[in-house]
Amino acid sequence: MDLSGLPEDWTVWNETDEKLILAYRPDIFDSEQFPAPCLPTIYLTRGKRTRRPGADRTGERWYVSFYLEPEVERDADSYEGRDAAVEGAVELATRFADGELDYRSLYQVPRETYLDKLDDLTGRT
Repeated sequence: MDLSGLPEDWTVWNETDEKLILAYRPDIFDSEQFPAPCLPTIYLTRGKRTRRPGADRTGERWYVSFYLEPEVERDADSYEGRDAAVEGAVELATRFADGELDYRSLYQVPRETYLDKLDDLTGRT
């Protein structure tokens, strides 16, 4: 698995054969500077993730999901194999780090003050 292109602001939070979790600046999302539940996170999983307790992932495809908060997410991208999914996760992390991902559009209820602060953190202002 090639994570060499992962932007330095992203950290490998957890890795197993069935999943990879990337976290953006966990040093900042510490409940003092930024709310910990708002930690931008990328999940790479084999099988589609489900929020239902006790439900297993289903399928052989690999999915890359992006979360800004527990209830704020981007539609998952789907890949045939793990290597392609890793490449997709690194590309997504890079788009976020470069300010090319429109995360504001993911919010149904705007949080302008928080999003302005996130824009400052990610160099979008």
